Amino acid sequence: MNSGTGTLCVGIMAHVDAGKTTLSEQMLLHTGRIRTRGRVDHGDAFMDNEALERQRGITIFQEQASLSLEGDTKIVLIDTPGHEDFAAQRRRALLVMDLCILVVSCADRIQSGTKTIFREVREAGIPILFFLNKTDQTGADPERILVELRQSLGAEILSADLTDEAAREEIALRDEALLEEHLAGNVPESRYLEVMQVLARDPSVSFCLAGSALQDRGVTEMLRLIPRLYSGQNLSRAEPFSGLVYRVRRQSGQRLAYVRVYSGQLAPRVEVQTISGLQKVHALYEAQGTRLVGLEQCVAGNVAAVTGLTAIPGEWIGCRAEPAPIPKPMMVQALTPQAPLTKQKLLSDLRELEEEEPELCVTPAGDTVQVGLVGKTQQEVLVQLLQNRYGDRVLAGEPRVRYRETILHPVTGIGHYEPLRHYAEVWLRLLPGKPGSGIVFESRVAPNSLDENWQRLIRTHIFEREHPGVLTGSPLTDLRIVLIGGRSHLKHTEGGDFREATCRALRQGLMQAENVLLEPFVTFELTMPPDSVPKVTGDLIGMNAQLEAPEFLSETETVLRGTCRLAAVYEYPERFASVTHGYGRFAMQYSGHGPCRDQQEAVVRSGYVPTEDPGNPCSSVFCSHGAGFPVTWDHVREWAHLAKDMEGIENVAD
Repeated sequence: MNSGTGTLCVGIMAHVDAGKTTLSEQMLLHTGRIRTRGRVDHGDAFMDNEALERQRGITIFQEQASLSLEGDTKIVLIDTPGHEDFAAQRRRALLVMDLCILVVSCADRIQSGTKTIFREVREAGIPILFFLNKTDQTGADPERILVELRQSLGAEILSADLTDEAAREEIALRDEALLEEHLAGNVPESRYLEVMQVLARDPSVSFCLAGSALQDRGVTEMLRLIPRLYSGQNLSRAEPFSGLVYRVRRQSGQRLAYVRVYSGQLAPRVEVQTISGLQKVHALYEAQGTRLVGLEQCVAGNVAAVTGLTAIPGEWIGCRAEPAPIPKPMMVQALTPQAPLTKQKLLSDLRELEEEEPELCVTPAGDTVQVGLVGKTQQEVLVQLLQNRYGDRVLAGEPRVRYRETILHPVTGIGHYEPLRHYAEVWLRLLPGKPGSGIVFESRVAPNSLDENWQRLIRTHIFEREHPGVLTGSPLTDLRIVLIGGRSHLKHTEGGDFREATCRALRQGLMQAENVLLEPFVTFELTMPPDSVPKVTGDLIGMNAQLEAPEFLSETETVLRGTCRLAAVYEYPERFASVTHGYGRFAMQYSGHGPCRDQQEAVVRSGYVPTEDPGNPCSSVFCSHGAGFPVTWDHVREWAHLAKDMEGIENVAD
């Protein structure tokens, strides 16, 4: 019944401790990939093969294995981390997923992590098959959990247990012809499956099965159901090659880029287009955990671990080469190398880890190296990983929020670059943008005033990197940049001259502006017993959080929602767990940047001096008597060559 081509990519996801890895082990055992089932609590799970995972008893790194099901169906099972500190890996797996198995514990209430995963998968348009796990535990109630899932997720979830008469009737109600047959009686299972196949193509409809991964209940039924309901994508092998890199890891000295092929085919010793240019594929492998099996080719729909490529997770390669979108962390942390470790070696090792986890956003800062941070567990894992993999000992500084900067009022920035035999002058109008708009660029310069190729180059230099502000050196955002003037020289202008002039114009404008420091804000949802509400409310008011009215879900659960500065609430989950005696659920999500509450203190604390940043000069370079000389930012206008031409038209874009 599987009408798709190639491989069905199945991600298995869950909130922490729902039994996800145990279910993965049973699936591997049933399909002959392993001979004995490992257990997370015993530290011998096939998918959790890293020392850190076995030590901590949680999934930290995405892992995968290929399985064969009935009807010649092949699936790649991708086991993803459940802890929110490692959610970026889960989101990257969504890029190539055809089906998500969402594991939910029947022994607990619906966890906030389950809601988060459901929302992400639904937004990605991927079908969901719920596995209601731990039915063997005391107090487990799969019927109650199914009702709660439908209510809390607002989702249409149908039972796929065709041995249950109520489930058959529920499916029959979705198809008029089947309903008539159902009422008449003696309908074969295949008829229900036909309707279920149609329903499964609608991502808004989900199916569920109940069982116990630990006791091997419901696993066989799930493995039989997957190929009967879900199919891979219909992808063309005849078209030119394109593929998506969704994971990078290093193993036995090799850099492996995990690629799903979306058109054409991939083979060893062929060249493929990447955003870095043509690169030669060395070898292809099928990954079974850490075991690699050589492949001669990988056709559309299938996946392979590839050597020879420098592409990073999220990057498209082949005929539609596109860069990877890299989410920026809300928190950063400084790592200080401990002797004999040098900053250079630490930076090199972190750059290697950044290839696997691009959201680390590694940046050298003084005697330290700054990395992006999600939470304390990620921080502890990173420090241990540096020690285990590279022998690097580091001292982790206190986490701090990742600020951004913008301006309050329009200003004009002028950049001039004219050492001997070079020439470029750029005039930029800087205007505050709408919150969340990022950087927006436009040109108001006519082609007969400045050639279009130079204008395109100026635009390129605006977007080729993040530009630091002048308060703390944090990235600029919410800024409209309008090119209002520029000049080149027929003989002496080169492309690099406009890079220098553009960056200097931006900095010179910022030095004149009223700059604003922005800090990240989050929305939160806290679920707790009613008797914890007064203490939690008091804590949140003390953080200056904006609170909504409490929502009383039941006699045992109350929800508090609101908005708060990340810096204030970042470490609150630990106290929240204590106040609620472990019965609370804490979820928060980035909601945008807003004006920093203690801007002056943050600026002083950063120690950033904009005029002493060698990579981002505020001054310009002019030429006199055959030699270049610097002019400080506050005197550039006096020397600018276009000053008279720009009189009266600077605010053309306001």
